[in-house]
Amino acid sequence: DMKVLGWLVKLRSNNHQAFGKGAGMTVGQEIYLDLMRLGHIFSGILWIGVLYFYNFIQAIALPKMEASARPQYQVTILPFSLLLFRWAAASTLLFGLLYIAGAGLVDSDYFESDRFKTVAIGGILGIIMAYNVWFIIWPNQKKIIAAVQDTIDSGAAAHADQPKWARTALLASRTNTMLSIPMLFFMVAARHLPSLWS
Repeated sequence: DMKVLGWLVKLRSNNHQAFGKGAGMTVGQEIYLDLMRLGHIFSGILWIGVLYFYNFIQAIALPKMEASARPQYQVTILPFSLLLFRWAAASTLLFGLLYIAGAGLVDSDYFESDRFKTVAIGGILGIIMAYNVWFIIWPNQKKIIAAVQDTIDSGAAAHADQPKWARTALLASRTNTMLSIPMLFFMVAARHLPSLWS
């Protein structure tokens, strides 16, 4: 089909325009970069989508739920969403790093380019956010889920440290929400705002 062929030619042209004079890409390298970009974008949409769900929907709606219904939410929906959340964060980071490595191999000038500087700023913010997910939000939420499950199973009172765990996870999540705005700006600017460093 001529439309598909035209789209592929345009895609290849866009890939070549994205890199400097040091770029000499084979079809295989283009496919690799496109797959890494696709994985990075898809994972990032999932990660930031769940982050925004927690901060703009769950944070407002959960306190309005019947108190008796909240524990079931915390031991069913929350563990699954946190599973997606943390692995989306990890895969976003992994695909991004693999893309950068591939771009550096394709274009010998890539790491000196303005585009890389822009990506690096967004990437550093993303690494901080992924750290918050895996080493602050998830460990504290895991303790909360276990404590809530224990209360459901045994009827025991809520753990005394539960508010502290919730507060720590909340602050890290709010931090990630704030960091996501400049992170997304720099990731988009890498391709669509080349004059940023002019």
